Amino acid sequence: MKKLVSFFCLLSCVLFITSCASTQNNSGANATDNISVGKVQREIKIGMTSAEVVEILGSPNIVTTDEERRESWVYDKMSTQIDSSSSSKGVWLVVVGAGSEKNKYNSSQRTLTIIIKFDKEGKVRDFSYRTSSF
Repeated sequence: MKKLVSFFCLLSCVLFITSCASTQNNSGANATDNISVGKVQREIKIGMTSAEVVEILGSPNIVTTDEERRESWVYDKMSTQIDSSSSSKGVWLVVVGAGSEKNKYNSSQRTLTIIIKFDKEGKVRDFSYRTSSF
């Protein structure tokens, strides 16, 4: 009988410890999508060809031309970060367990817009970027 009581006490302690709290951090951004402000600042230079820009940043989301037929490329990226945590509290009985669980979710979004302007020869003449988070 003492072994059975000891077993249930040990089981209750293990259940209590493992059910205290857990936290997960999930990012909505794709792992291969590595465009950042730092990458633009480090690697995009005036005079680069459009092929070099594609090699660094990939294909743009939008391509437009102005009245002089010069292209402007727009990269528009958005990421969502979701943080979730849950905790359980309760008293575990030998036969029936009683408890409660709380879940909490926080999300934030970030945007990065990059505009690259090319000259008539297809070389970078200007670039700008804007970030926001909410």
